Formats: sequence, C-alpha cells, structure tokens
Amino acid sequence: MISTFNLDKLKKLLKDFYTITQIRITVFNDSFQELVAYPEERSSFCRLLRQDPAACAACDASDRRACETASRRSSTYIYRCHAGLTEAITPIYMGNIPVGYLFFGQAFSYPDHDNGLARIRECCQDYQVDLDRLLSACNSQPLILDEVVCSASHIMQAVASYLCLERMVSLRQKDLPIQIDEYIQEHLAEDLSAPRLCSRFHIGKTHLYEISRQNYGMGIGEHIRALRMERARQLLTEHPELPIGDVAELCGFSDYNYFITAFRREVGASPRRYRKEREGLA
Repeated sequence: MISTFNLDKLKKLLKDFYTITQIRITVFNDSFQELVAYPEERSSFCRLLRQDPAACAACDASDRRACETASRRSSTYIYRCHAGLTEAITPIYMGNIPVGYLFFGQAFSYPDHDNGLARIRECCQDYQVDLDRLLSACNSQPLILDEVVCSASHIMQAVASYLCLERMVSLRQKDLPIQIDEYIQEHLAEDLSAPRLCSRFHIGKTHLYEISRQNYGMGIGEHIRALRMERARQLLTEHPELPIGDVAELCGFSDYNYFITAFRREVGASPRRYRKEREGLA
C-alpha cells in the first residue's frame, strides 16, 4: 500500500454522495482492499447473496477485476456484476499513479422491475441461496435509470479528483514507485533505459519490472512511452510555435521518423494533423 486516506473526512463525503444518488459508495486502496463505505452495511440483496461461499468469492473477484479494468483504462468503468446489478468504479490518481478506487453499486438499473428480476434470477440460479428471498430483496430496491447511473459516475469521478485536492488521500513520498515515476517525468528528454533506471535507484531489472506492473499497470517501457506521448500531446497543443522535431527531442525521441510513427500509432493521427485539430477546437 502506497497511499493513506483521511477516513473521517472521507466518510462525510461518501455520505453526501449517497444522499444525492441513493447509491452505496465504497473506497478501495491501491491493493484492492475495502477501506470505508457508506452506508457501512451492504444491501439486504448482497448480504443474502454472500451467505453462499461461492457467491461471496464471485463478488470479491468481480470487485478486483473491476479495479484492474479501471486501472488499465485510467477512467471510470461501468459494468454489470456477476449477479446482474450495475456497478461503477473510477481510479484515484496522484500524478500518474493509481492510489485507490471509488466504487458504487449495486444499482438495480433496468427498464423495469420484471426485466431486471428475470435477469437476476438467471445470474443467481446456481448459487446456494433462497432465490425467492433474494429476488424480494432486489425488488425492494429503487429502480435507477441508466442516465442516473451515468450522472452518478461523473460525480464520482469529480469526487476522486476532489479527494486529492483536499488532501484526503496522500502518498508516502519515500516509496520507491513514487520516486521512480517522478524521476521519469522530470527526465523525459533523457535516456530512460531500464539499465539506467536500475543504476539510478540501485535495484535489479526484475524488481523494476515488478514495481512498474504493480504500480503503473504496465511494463516500464510502456509506462515511459505513455508519459512521453502525453507530454508530446501537451507540447503540440500548448506550444504551436515549436517545430515537430523539437517536440520529438523534448519528449525523448532522438529519431524523428520513429516519433512520427509511434505518435500516429498511439494517437491515430500524425503530430502535424493532431496539432491542427487541436487548433481547430481552440
């Protein structure tokens, strides 16, 4: 775990979210462990479902997969859980590092109750639970429209940013993943090969690759390329006077042609076309 949360302030914020949306919201840390939720108690539907060990394991696995998917996408992920209810998760970022996750569920989001209950029955029929009680608990939940789920996800994403602004979440600055990420961002124009990073931080390649996979969600080379491309997009947009070749060098690409090819593959347009499109939106 590389992050710490101010749980007292966080509980108040989660309560406000629930008051507005009537959807239960939870915070996970960067290790996918639940820290705090509002309301604290799960819905009667979830409590009944979790009485079956297989269903409980499926719930936990569903949460973890959602965290991993949101981390890979670097954005909010809305999905139906294994039991047929709608959930959403968004990563909490400090810089480029996911330090936790905001999660809401389990929303009964269907066109009508009959349609929803039929789907829930299908999803849960193999679990060792009282299906009639389970459906009754589900039927007592409010019907939440897809538009409401979408709006709630937007609010949740804003809350994720607010947590960092209000210092409700912080990083333990001495942690190696933070130091490596900060070094990379400050030296994007320089040689950032694995051997150089290993030498700079006195670690082996295997350790470096493990840090990258566990904290950045990708290999170290892929992480560096992503940061360089992000910097390239920023320079192309904010500094239209810079020649494309200078942008490439400032982002650590010594080969101009490789930069053009890599940028087109990543963004879907050449740097010149991307800049023109950005100018058109200004």
